[in-house]
Amino acid sequence: MPTITIPIEDLVFVLAALVGGGLLLVTVVLDDVLGGILDAIHVDFSIGGISLMPPLLAFIAMFGVGGIFASQVMDLHGGQAAIVGVAFGLVGFGLAYFLFRTLKRAEGTRPFSIGDLVGQQGSVSVTIPAGRLGTVYVRAEGQTHEISATSPEEITSGTAVKVVGTAGMGLVVERLLPQPIAMPTPPPPPPAESPAPIDTTKGDSTGA
Repeated sequence: MPTITIPIEDLVFVLAALVGGGLLLVTVVLDDVLGGILDAIHVDFSIGGISLMPPLLAFIAMFGVGGIFASQVMDLHGGQAAIVGVAFGLVGFGLAYFLFRTLKRAEGTRPFSIGDLVGQQGSVSVTIPAGRLGTVYVRAEGQTHEISATSPEEITSGTAVKVVGTAGMGLVVERLLPQPIAMPTPPPPPPAESPAPIDTTKGDSTGA
């Protein structure tokens, strides 16, 4: 039977393309698994908050693709094919880093939820009848939001309130009572000085 001989350099390029591409696909689909493992063992492998694992895997995959291209299409072998593979790998690294940095910026911050407002203070915008709905102004993420709210007691418009819970997509608030002003404690009075004792020996010596 005829045997198929694969040059060792082509085998290295094929393995690099398959392993790097496969791990990169897993990273994209299942999030940065390898980067999470490094974070778990407290190894910082990132630049500017962007994990370097996906770009590194892209470099390995494109190194393999570039090496195969050089050996099969350009008829280059050995060091020349490796140089072409490195050039492809650098391009893949740059593209992956730019892509993941763009995705990281697009994610932004997590939008606030109703539950995040518990404990915040606000003011009533539309009077809240007892056990019914009104609206309150509450600040979140640097902006003022008007949200429906209820309370067991009637709270008139303009009253300061505190969010104590949630009810569906609305808030449960209570009247914000003014805090008592803590008066400073006066210092204790200085101890009274006792009168100096009278020397009676001087009077006795004079009379003598």
